[in-house]
Amino acid sequence: MLGPSYSKEYTVFRLWAPSAVSVEVCLFSDCIKSEPDKLISLTKGGEEIWQVKIEGDLNGVYYTYRIDNQGSVVESHDPYAKACGVNGIRSMVIDLATTDPIGFNEDKGPVVTNRTDIIVTEISVLDTTGDKSCNAKYSGKFLGLVEKGLQSDTGKPTGFDHIKEMGVTHVQIMPSYDFASIDEADPGAQYNWGYDPFNYNVPEGSFSTDPYHGEVRIREFKEMVKAFHDEGIGVIMDVVYNHTYNIEDSCFHKTAPGYFFRKNGEEYSNASACGNEVASEKPMVRKYIIDSLCYWAKEYHIDGFRFDLMGVLDIETMNEARKRLLEINPYIIMYGEGWTGGESPLSENLRAMKNNVGLMPGIGVFSDDIRDAVKGHVFDLDVPGFVNGGTGFADKIKECVKGSVAVRPGDVVNYVSCHDNLTLWDKLVICCPDATEQELLAMNRLAAAIVFTSQGIPFFLQGEECGRRKIYKGSVQENSYNLPMEVNSYKYDLLDKRSELVDYYKGLIALRKKFKALRLAETDNVDKCISFIDAKEENLVAFTIKAYGEKLLIAYNANGTPCDIKLPDGNWNVLARGDKAGTDILETIKKQTELEEKSCLIAFNN
Repeated sequence: MLGPSYSKEYTVFRLWAPSAVSVEVCLFSDCIKSEPDKLISLTKGGEEIWQVKIEGDLNGVYYTYRIDNQGSVVESHDPYAKACGVNGIRSMVIDLATTDPIGFNEDKGPVVTNRTDIIVTEISVLDTTGDKSCNAKYSGKFLGLVEKGLQSDTGKPTGFDHIKEMGVTHVQIMPSYDFASIDEADPGAQYNWGYDPFNYNVPEGSFSTDPYHGEVRIREFKEMVKAFHDEGIGVIMDVVYNHTYNIEDSCFHKTAPGYFFRKNGEEYSNASACGNEVASEKPMVRKYIIDSLCYWAKEYHIDGFRFDLMGVLDIETMNEARKRLLEINPYIIMYGEGWTGGESPLSENLRAMKNNVGLMPGIGVFSDDIRDAVKGHVFDLDVPGFVNGGTGFADKIKECVKGSVAVRPGDVVNYVSCHDNLTLWDKLVICCPDATEQELLAMNRLAAAIVFTSQGIPFFLQGEECGRRKIYKGSVQENSYNLPMEVNSYKYDLLDKRSELVDYYKGLIALRKKFKALRLAETDNVDKCISFIDAKEENLVAFTIKAYGEKLLIAYNANGTPCDIKLPDGNWNVLARGDKAGTDILETIKKQTELEEKSCLIAFNN
C-alpha cells in the first residue's frame, strides 16, 4: 500500500505522482501551522513512485506533499493518508496500534454464512443522535451512536439501545469517512449527508470529539465498531468511490493530473451527477479502491460495504475487490446501487449495474423493482403503487417475492425507503392526502411486510418503523442532503405516538429470523418452494413457502375492502394479522379466512 509506512525508528513516505518532476514532503508540528518545519525531497523510483525514508519517531507529525507537475506547483494531502488534522487538509503520520480500544485485537463482527440471513437498517451518525429527543451526551458523534442507556423523555430506549431493541443484524452507516462539506472546526453550523469524499481512508472529524488531533477520530471510530460488535451487530460502511467532492481540490487530481477521472473527449464525464466520475477501470484507480476497502476491513474491522452509484464502477474492480476482501473477512458483505446518475463513457457491459449482477458473484444490488412496485415510482411523487392505491402491480409483487432481479436471493436488497428520495410515510401521505392516520399505518405495515417476507436481504431506513418524515418550512422534502438537522434527525417522540408500528417491525424481524424458509439461499429453492394461490381480486397476492421442514402461508391484501382467501389444507397458526406481528400464535384458522383491507397475513402449518 502507498502512503506512509510507520515505525518508531523511521517512516517511509511513498507517493504515486507520474507526471511530477519533483516532490517534497512538508512536515508540520500541528494541523494548522501556516509554514512547514521541514521540507524533504523524495526520490523517484520505479513505476513513478516517489519515496523517502525519514529517521526518527514521526507519530503525530502532520504532512503534505509539494508537487511540481512540470511547472505547475501544487500542495496536496496524501491520497493514502491514514490520519489527518482538522478538515483533512493536512495528513498525519500515525502509530495505529495506539488507537486500538482495549480488546480490539480480539474484536470480530458476526458470522454470515448466508447473505439472506442479514437484516439491515440504514442509520446516520448525525440523524440517529442529533435530535434533542435522543438525549445523547455525544450528540452527532461516533461515541454518541453507541451510548448505552439513552431514553426519550417518556422512557423509550433511543439511539444505540433502540437499534438493539429492533433486532437488526447489521447497521449501514451513512458516510463516515472524511468528507468535505462540513467545517470540522464548527460542525454545528452546517448539515450534510457526506457524499463528497475528501480523505477516503480517514474517519470524519466532525463526528469525533476532537478533530484537531488525528488519532482521536480513529480511536473513537474503532470504539463505535467494537460496541456494535459486542452486541452481535455488524457494521456496513457506505462508501463513495464513484466521484470526489470536486476535481480541482482532489488529491487525485493534484498528484496525478488527468488520470483518475473519466472524460468524454476533452470534457470530464459526469455519470455520478456530482460533477465528475472516477475511472475505476484504470490500474492505479482500481488499486486505490481495492487498497482502501481492504484497509477499512482490516484496520477497522468493517463487516461490509454499500457502494454509492455502484454502476459507475466497473465489474472487474468490484470482483477483484471481493476476492481481496474475502481473504481478510470470509463473511464480508458487498452490495450497492446498481445504476448510474447519468451517462458514462464506460461501456454498459463493463458497468457494475443491476442488469450485470450475474457477472458479480457475491455482490448484491438494491431492488428498485420492489421499491417502486410497493409504493409507486420514486420519481413520480404522487403516483401510487401496490399498497397505496395503485392497480396492476400484483404480478410485479409476485416477481419481487421470489427475488426479482437476483441470480441468487442474496444478490438482491429489498427496500421501500432509504436516505434518498421521500420517506415511506411521506410517499404515502402525498399519494393518499385524504387518508386517516389508521389508513396510513395499515399501508406502512403492508409495505414492510412485503419487504420482510420477500426473498433477498431486507433493508429499511431507520425511522421507517415509526413513520419518519422530512418536512422543511411546511413542505415535504425529497432530497434533504444539506437541509438543517431538524429536518433529517430521528424524532424519538414518534416511538410513543406509533408504538404499535414499531412493535410490528420488531415482530416482522423476529419472524424472519425464526423461519429459514423466508431466507432461501438458492434460486432453485425459490422456484421449487414458493407456490402462488389463485386469487380473484386484482390487488391480492397469496402464496405458500415449503422449505426446511417449514410451511408458511403469506397473503397481501392491498384492496380497500376485505378479501376472502381459500386456505390450503390443514390448520394454520397465525403470526401476523392486522396491526400485530411476531412469533406468538394469534389464532388458528383453516379452510377459509377473511383478510382485512390493506393488510398482511402470515401463518404456519405444523
